Amino acid sequence: MKALHMIAFTLLVIGGLNWGLIGLFDYNLVGKIFGDMSQVSKIIYILVGLSAVLEAVTHAKNCRHCGNKMGQPAAM
Repeated sequence: MKALHMIAFTLLVIGGLNWGLIGLFDYNLVGKIFGDMSQVSKIIYILVGLSAVLEAVTHAKNCRHCGNKMGQPAAM
């Protein structure tokens, strides 16, 4: 499960950086690398969206700050 969390986290960082570039500079890095709305770009966008859902659903369990009331790291 930790590997899935790390993959999801990495995809969220990529998605967040891409959105930041779009907002600040109107520059779509994923689109520039893989082609605007190419099949690969669509797959990346879908994976980023699924990663966001996964992290939202499992956040409390994975987060050492939110996982329990005592402030202890959540068990892996």
